[in-house]
Amino acid sequence: MKSIRNHEDGMALALHEAKKSLSRGEVPIGAALIDDCGNLIAVGHNLVEEKNSQLAHAEARAIARANKKLNSWRLNGCWLYVTLEPCLMCLGLIQLSRINGICFGTASPLFGTGLEKTDLDFSFYEKKVHVISGVRQQECAELLQLFFKRRREKKKGLQ
Repeated sequence: MKSIRNHEDGMALALHEAKKSLSRGEVPIGAALIDDCGNLIAVGHNLVEEKNSQLAHAEARAIARANKKLNSWRLNGCWLYVTLEPCLMCLGLIQLSRINGICFGTASPLFGTGLEKTDLDFSFYEKKVHVISGVRQQECAELLQLFFKRRREKKKGLQ
């Protein structure tokens, strides 16, 4: 099992997954789920276009793989590393899965939930979800910029 020593290492795994999405023509978003001992539990990358489903977000895929591997829906003590700030759907899934913390690379001005501002502390749940933002932010943002640049260039070529 790969041992993660710090948030940079966790984000490196998420970036590796994001590059898999990019190579498949998907929005490059990657996720890695790490347990409280620093062990890699599961990874996932965005496959929304390929699967024709919003349920194929990187976070959801990593969480589903972790559930299967651990034979549990509870992911207490785990941290989720994701290259882009989670959307509202994924944020709900993270909270319901009892994940301890989220570490994301770059904010999502379009679909993000403003996580860089605070820890999640919803009064209807027992515990907070800790949030760390901006880890390897430039690398995460550059991958997204590359994807959208390619997409624009492809559109121009078709017109």
